[in-house]
Amino acid sequence: MTIRLYDTSARQIRDFTPLKPGCVSIYLCGATVQAAPHIGHIRSGLNFDIMRRWFAYRGYEVTFVRNVTDIDDKIITKSREQNRPWWSIGYENERAFNEGYDALGCLPVTYEPRATGHITEMIEMMQGLIERGHAYEADGNVYFDVRSFPGYLQLSRQELDNLLQPSAEGETGKRDLRDFAMWKSAKPGEPSWPTPWGPGRPGWHLECSAMAHKYLGTAFDIHGGGLDLIFPHHENEIAQAKAYGDDFAQYWVHNAWVTMAGDKMSKSLGNSVLVGEMVKQWRPVVLRYYLGTPHYRSMIEYSEESLREAESAFARIEGFVQRVTELAGKTVDPAAEVPPAFAEAMDDDLGVPQALAVVHTTVRQGNSALAADDKEAAVARLAEVRAMLGVLGLDPLDPHWAGEADRGEDLNGVVDSLVRLVLDQRESARARKDWATADAIRDQLGQAGLVIEDSPQGPRWSLGAR
Repeated sequence: MTIRLYDTSARQIRDFTPLKPGCVSIYLCGATVQAAPHIGHIRSGLNFDIMRRWFAYRGYEVTFVRNVTDIDDKIITKSREQNRPWWSIGYENERAFNEGYDALGCLPVTYEPRATGHITEMIEMMQGLIERGHAYEADGNVYFDVRSFPGYLQLSRQELDNLLQPSAEGETGKRDLRDFAMWKSAKPGEPSWPTPWGPGRPGWHLECSAMAHKYLGTAFDIHGGGLDLIFPHHENEIAQAKAYGDDFAQYWVHNAWVTMAGDKMSKSLGNSVLVGEMVKQWRPVVLRYYLGTPHYRSMIEYSEESLREAESAFARIEGFVQRVTELAGKTVDPAAEVPPAFAEAMDDDLGVPQALAVVHTTVRQGNSALAADDKEAAVARLAEVRAMLGVLGLDPLDPHWAGEADRGEDLNGVVDSLVRLVLDQRESARARKDWATADAIRDQLGQAGLVIEDSPQGPRWSLGAR
């Protein structure tokens, strides 16, 4: 029952040993809310939602913190451009992120702190770092002295002498260009908070060190985020926290990106696909299947074709669930345990692709049982499938997805009526023993992606592979 995770800091898969037996603490770098989320943003939340679900299945008590960065340079710039308060931009987009997480079935996190709600904790951390000789004030800014911390760059494994630290406008007074800003002196018209060094606002990196300390203590189990955060964000978090005296994260877990034409999906490149628009075109459960079933460390190259493949694959699972539920005449509860092969895959660095293969194998076994009129075996396979899908957040019978059927009811009704018309023509052909016409109709429906089954109650259709 040992869960193993790829630890970026160790560059290898390690057995997971919690700091506190039976408990796991996770800090995930969440949204910077300068704009609405694209599917690349939501992928990170989804990957760690699956992690959280698996730990819970394995009996752990999970504390899951995902922060919100509600003040930064881009939010301030948009505030000027749109002549809107900075906080209204942040709040509007924070709601869009939460709507996206919810639409794709992510469980609510334990805590979701905002950066601007933790200025006091940031000031306390800066004061401690200055007292310990790891930080200094200059021109109202507060910088971290990277040369004062010997472990700097161990996560990203760079050489300090070759480092080019990103700097922003107004970061004056640095002793070393590689030092990074923890606090930025206020510029005219910008939001600011009072500090012992004058008015200003947080630097990006300080907030996570301070909030992780507040909600998870001096040490916690897992720190997560996208690959793009390894440097500078996570490297600088480690420096601040450990120089302050915290042990900080024991494992570093990073998810890969969603790409378009080989580039990381990002707002700045103009290649993002907004979640709010995607859920109008695709069922949210299909988006969850598409984003959540590749391995979290694998890149996903976005394309409509791959989304259609995900839609067809999920439809095969969903069709099996519906058929056996109808056969049983009641809801079949999930099995108490997932199949051993599924558990083995999930324990091995959250091997969702291998775990999903077990789901599809079990569905095929269940369909074979249906074809053989073995109701008991079909029901047993459904119980296993529901248990596995529950871990992945993909169970069609979960109340969360019930609303999906309502949203698509009108369209499904139209499609069903059209297919029924064609099936009636096929039944008429069969009644007059015109087998060639009946077979031709069935073949044409198959080419359109529909699977036709002849049952004692009459023909029925479902989506098949495209």
